[in-house]
Amino acid sequence: MLRRREFLLAPLLLTACGEGDRTRPLFAADAHPDEYPTVQALYAIDRLLDERTNGEMRVRVYAGGQMGAEKDTLEITIFGGLDMNRINLAPLNSIVPETAVLAMPFLFRSIPHLRASLDGASGRAILDAMASFGLRGMCYYDSGARSFYNTRGPVHTPEDLAGLKIRVQNSDIYVAMVQALGANPTPIPYGEVYQALVQGVVDGAENNWPSYESSRHFEVAQHYSLTRHVMAPEVLVVSMRSWERFSNEERDVLQQACTDSVPVMRELWDARVATSRDRVLAGGVQLVEDVDHEAFAGRMRPVWDRFLSTPALRALADDIIGVAG
Repeated sequence: MLRRREFLLAPLLLTACGEGDRTRPLFAADAHPDEYPTVQALYAIDRLLDERTNGEMRVRVYAGGQMGAEKDTLEITIFGGLDMNRINLAPLNSIVPETAVLAMPFLFRSIPHLRASLDGASGRAILDAMASFGLRGMCYYDSGARSFYNTRGPVHTPEDLAGLKIRVQNSDIYVAMVQALGANPTPIPYGEVYQALVQGVVDGAENNWPSYESSRHFEVAQHYSLTRHVMAPEVLVVSMRSWERFSNEERDVLQQACTDSVPVMRELWDARVATSRDRVLAGGVQLVEDVDHEAFAGRMRPVWDRFLSTPALRALADDIIGVAG
């Protein structure tokens, strides 16, 4: 018997393998739940396309991981079984080298600097680099500033992390970053982190305010230090197989709708961050604001040297650093 995800994917893959039905809606995947800001941005794209094309272009959104894990939906999108996909940068780092630049620790000075960089020439250059790998980069969505939290005590300096087991994404960049800080990186699936914190398998993790709150990690790891070490965005991509079927006019309309969804997502995201922060602080979390950011950033030289190993990648990072914001 087909598993549920395979059953759902079957009509998408059959459509992709055929001539392509231009009357069907665009299929879009997002692993986040339905109310999440990125999913709401996809719904905004659907509304904009409906209004601007008199219903000729629409988007059908499959949220909540219905299409599987992001590494799976990324492959399906490249193949053409999905037209659109909201994806975390981590799965793209090993495919599109330019995306690793955005994941560099302490690259962005602030959320305004992040947004100005993504909206400018450097951000567009990274989106355009995806075309060689079967993807059309459409726009970026915020994923917030990531900070460390743990069960042991307040973290003010890298020395306070020494020896702690810190959960990280399955990403070479995140592993190298935590190692450079003197802690022990422990890749664990996101859904298993809460129990790992309870059982002491890990001492801490790192994430943004909404994830820290919605995962309930704040219930067991009550020391949250505002390191803001990574502000890597998420990205909305379109399969190049789908993109090549569109007329120039359809491409322009779709690109504009995606671009116009960004401020929608950002407004929802900022509200979500504020709400999540209030909830966890009301839950007794100890917030550490006096973090020695220079000391943390000073440990990142080996990470930058390793992952920005070509002049082109380093130049891209330098361009971002030079953006006002």
